[in-house]
Amino acid sequence: QLQLVESGGGLVQPGGSLRLSCAASGYSLDYYIIGWFRQAPGKEREGVSCISGLDGTTIDADSVKGRFTISRDSGTNTVHLQMTSLKPEDTGVYYCAAGFEATVDGLNQHDYDYWGQGTQVTVSS
Repeated sequence: QLQLVESGGGLVQPGGSLRLSCAASGYSLDYYIIGWFRQAPGKEREGVSCISGLDGTTIDADSVKGRFTISRDSGTNTVHLQMTSLKPEDTGVYYCAAGFEATVDGLNQHDYDYWGQGTQVTVSS
């Protein structure tokens, strides 16, 4: 079974940066789409960004384009989300998720089979 563990969340001021990490174990991420999702209190979970373990193709939500960058370190089987120019509306629990390449349609969260426990990101002054 693929296991995912997120880390790197915390409290940051508006305009600041955070780097989230999603460490995978059990299987290589080569054959998965890995996505980041977030959920603010009282709101539905939404897709943020995803990356193909097969070819590196990425998809970013419009709300984070130009500010967030997803990347993969194959040597450590880890996916990162570098977040810059953070805004209060970026606050939420960030989840890492993975699904098989052939079955995932971008940021459709229902296509993802494996989920981490989440890490809290709070953007506030």
